[in-house]
Amino acid sequence: MERRVPTKAEVLAYLKEDRNWGRWGQDDQVGAMNMVTPEKRLAAAATIKSGRAVSLSREFPKTPAPNNPTPAHHYMKKVFRSDTSGFSADYYGISYHGTATTHLDALCHVWDENGMWNGRIHDDTVTMDGAVWGSVEHWKEGIITRGILLDVPKFRGVPYVTMDTPVHGWELEDIAKAQGVTFQPGDALIVYSGREKWNEDGNPLWGGDPNKRPGLHASCLKFIRESDCCLLVWDMMDFTPNGYDLAWSVHGSIFAYGIGLLDNALLQPLAEACAEEGRYEFMLTVNPLRVVGGTGSPVNPVAIL
Repeated sequence: MERRVPTKAEVLAYLKEDRNWGRWGQDDQVGAMNMVTPEKRLAAAATIKSGRAVSLSREFPKTPAPNNPTPAHHYMKKVFRSDTSGFSADYYGISYHGTATTHLDALCHVWDENGMWNGRIHDDTVTMDGAVWGSVEHWKEGIITRGILLDVPKFRGVPYVTMDTPVHGWELEDIAKAQGVTFQPGDALIVYSGREKWNEDGNPLWGGDPNKRPGLHASCLKFIRESDCCLLVWDMMDFTPNGYDLAWSVHGSIFAYGIGLLDNALLQPLAEACAEEGRYEFMLTVNPLRVVGGTGSPVNPVAIL
């Protein structure tokens, strides 16, 4: 992979010329998850060595913050059956897209002038009653596959990615080689950029300014496509502004390549576990809610080493 920032024409080609439309049929609504076969799940299970489990989910975001302008609802109630018995119950409500909630983006979530996944038109497929194309219930069996973590701060010898040093595609290739991992079709690509340490170090809360945040540069699109992954899991998401005046850079992987994006993952615990065990592959499980017509779902991903 060339070690230079691509031109706008090249980025547009990544999103158009390299796309996966029609690969699994013109009517496919599963996308790259088609590669997560029974054999792939068995191979993922074979990576388990210690049985150590690590959650990649952040806490349910009930506290208002610059990156959480619409905090989640959690209402409680008690119902008494008698003077000495009863039960507790609660209500959850959440607007999960954004930069606070750990969630999975479905294939209907984003689009550009060329359309949604497989060329569908947004106005025809997403209504106020839900999506009728590429919605999250098509992944109802869950995503159980081999995950590979690429630890950017460890490779660089720094605590976190900054605005001046976005993650580039050739760097992901170098990290994979340094860690001794090779991607196989249907793997989950997990990119750790150091979001927690960025926040702890007195920087503006990550994601608080939607117009300016560190993360993955558009040059990563080429690596993502060539890895043939089914899922991208990340903590910092797209480098913004992307420098190309595009509505979507790396998020365009959804409509171009048919992959799921797992946004706002909590990856520091996983990076620490991988460093302690000296390996960067494991079984990853992601189980979205079965919401018919949903554009995604809050999730609690779990890596098992």
